[in-house]
Amino acid sequence: MRYLFFLLLFTSINLSAQKDSTLSLVFMGDVMGHDSQIKSARIGDSNEFDYNSCFSYLKDDIQSADIAIANLEVTLAGAPYKGYPSFSSPDTLVDALQYAGIDAVVMANNHCVDRRKAGLNRTCDILDQKSMPRTGAFKDSLDRINNNPMIVEAKGWRLAVLNYTYGTNGIRVQKPNIVNQIDTAVIAADIKLARSKEVDEVIVSMHWGWEYQAKPNPEQKKLTEWLYSKGINIVIGSHPHVLQPMKLTSVKGQDKLVAYSMGNFISNQRTAPRDGAALLFVTMTREKGEVRVASAEYQLTWVYTPVKAGKKHFYVLPAQRYQESNWLDNTARKRLNEYIAEARDILKYNVNVKERNFQRPLNRLKGRQMDLPEVVVPVSVIN
Repeated sequence: MRYLFFLLLFTSINLSAQKDSTLSLVFMGDVMGHDSQIKSARIGDSNEFDYNSCFSYLKDDIQSADIAIANLEVTLAGAPYKGYPSFSSPDTLVDALQYAGIDAVVMANNHCVDRRKAGLNRTCDILDQKSMPRTGAFKDSLDRINNNPMIVEAKGWRLAVLNYTYGTNGIRVQKPNIVNQIDTAVIAADIKLARSKEVDEVIVSMHWGWEYQAKPNPEQKKLTEWLYSKGINIVIGSHPHVLQPMKLTSVKGQDKLVAYSMGNFISNQRTAPRDGAALLFVTMTREKGEVRVASAEYQLTWVYTPVKAGKKHFYVLPAQRYQESNWLDNTARKRLNEYIAEARDILKYNVNVKERNFQRPLNRLKGRQMDLPEVVVPVSVIN
């Protein structure tokens, strides 16, 4: 009888350790680091920097997902800190991303070797020291073996993430550094490798397209179809710095999702509609051993940049939630609403990816319960 009790207990523990039937993901666009962002994050006249306030309005939305992934489009090359065209942001930017709930970053983009070999090496080292998973750009072949694909896990699920860029702004990648370039032969081999890791799904992040264009170009469409033919079901794009349409369609009975461009998650680009982006929430399900992309929805975001004493402050706002907030000055509120209209005009070409209901309670915040976040008005707005 005692043996039967322990057998039943063991079986119960094993069952509880099995994968949850659903997994939620959130993807976002470009994390940039322009000069004014660096200046804004500086604490007084010190050489210390704090970016946490940038994401205080949005962190509960991000944390409502089980896994959050962003495109890190700067280096962490150390001082001198600089924005465009040779980005190097303070290391504490990573701390703020983690504070916001971002679990992993992709690195293969046109700015990843802005500070050449030393900059790429230090970026990888800092991310590793801060336990931020990464992929797409590597110190050497061994580093690529260890981080290509990037494996992320949650709720018993195991995902592989691959990442590629069209180029590096003409800057030569110095050996032994490796940056994943868009090469179908390499990508095909990586997909095969990723599947050998006993993962539930392989996600591909592509840095591609034409800057500032709100529609995907022919190459983006062609590469998407090719990735679909290789069994990829989720393709997330970056680089244009503006939103491009998102599509969830059935291809030969398999649900396939592409977001051609996620826009600027945070940056100092202010030309419309570069001053905003979207979060893409994806729900995956597993039933009888079959994994599928069950649904996808977007939430618009906008970068609010109030000025105090000649210094910009940066806050990523959930756009719809704050579009009528009376603590926004008239100019900012007008621009926020213009951005919402512009973004919706772009995303009207979405297929089966609708706007998220911002009134819905955020009822799962990585293990804790919470309603919609309270408004924390920046001091720069109050004064």
